[in-house]
Formats: sequence, C-alpha cells, structure tokens
Amino acid sequence: MIRERLVGCPDQEARSTKHAIFYTYFVDVRRSLLVSLVFVLLAASLARGADRVLVCYGDSITAGLGLEDGQSYPDALRQMLNAEGYHYTVLNRGTSGATTKDAVDDLPSILALHPKVVIVEFGGNDGLRGLPLDQTSHNLDQILTSLQAAHIRVLLAGITLPPNYGPDYIKSFQQVYRTMASRHHVAFVPMIYKDLINVPGTIQPDGIHPTAKGSQILAKTLLPVLKPLLVK
Repeated sequence: MIRERLVGCPDQEARSTKHAIFYTYFVDVRRSLLVSLVFVLLAASLARGADRVLVCYGDSITAGLGLEDGQSYPDALRQMLNAEGYHYTVLNRGTSGATTKDAVDDLPSILALHPKVVIVEFGGNDGLRGLPLDQTSHNLDQILTSLQAAHIRVLLAGITLPPNYGPDYIKSFQQVYRTMASRHHVAFVPMIYKDLINVPGTIQPDGIHPTAKGSQILAKTLLPVLKPLLVK
C-alpha cells in the first residue's frame, strides 16, 4: 500500500503541474487578447478623431484677440466636445481684422485641411468699416458655396453692430446673414453674442471682444446648433 502510494504520487504531481501550466497559459493568452483588443479599439477611436477636423474660421472673435492662449471660444468648444464624446481636432483659424474678402482669399488654406465641419464667423469688420453690404453678401455667398461644394458641413455665425451705426444699416446688416443661411440651408446662429449681452465680465474694455468668460458663453451658444452636424 505504501509503495503503491509512493509510486502514484509522481503521476499525480505531474498531472497537477500540467494543469497549472495549462491554466497559466490560458490566463496569459486571454489577458493578451484583452489587452490587444483594448489597443485596437483605442487606435480605432484615435483614427476616427484624427480625420475629423472642425475648423473655426473667423476674425478676431474667433482668434481670441486680447486673451491668453487657450481662452478663445474654439478652445472652450474643444473642451466641451471632448466632454460629450465628440472626438474632433478643433482648429482655430481666426485672423484679427479679417473681412469677408480676406476669408474668400484664404479659403484654399481651409479646404486643404479637409475639415468635416467649418464654423464661419465673418462680417463684423465689414460692418465696422461701413463696407457695402452687397459686397459682404457676395463674399459670404462665395465662402458657403465653396465649402458646400467640398461636402463640408457649415455653421454660419452672425453678429450685429454697435447702436451708433443706425437702426436701418444694422437691420440690413443682420439680414445678410439670414439671407445666406436660408439660401444655403446651413446651420445658423443669427447673433453669436446673444447669450452674453448684459452679462458682467464677458466683454473686454474695448467693448467688442469677449473675455475668457465670454468665450465660454460663445461656445455654449454654438454647441447645440453644432452638434447635429457632428458624429461620435
């Protein structure tokens, strides 16, 4: 009996060892597969985000004139989109002092970025300089036509002018945006400043440009109109 038990022990130990080796191998393989799957999903997610470009195309309001780096409305918008699971590369292509004519001239550089969506925020400098409204209208028409011809989704952001420009000119100026939005059937925010008017601390001392707080509000104003143009 003792001898039989002694003879039987090595076989039992061998079976146990084989089982342990197999189990360890199985666990290691499963862990490797899970890790690989995670990396594949992560890479796919990053790839989706890499070819999803959203361009904020505008003048000094977009550029963030007078603000520190990271305080413009495109920066705030990027953070909000990421928080809601929209993985886009948000590019700030704002130029201080730019008119709608400048925007037409710079369009090739925007198209070269192959964006999925473009927020167009131009016209304020046209109005402040008293440029002919038919010129502003023509330029915006060119911008929207070119973007749509490239199958780019567009959000048009309008602006108004200070009261001293007179009610008739201001009304005609605002109508330009409404006409363009209707003609091209684009997403539209008639007045980008609508949610920060009379809110303390949202406009810089120049009376025109948003503060960091104001930029946050601009991003919030645009977000609900922008989201239907995006995909997760």
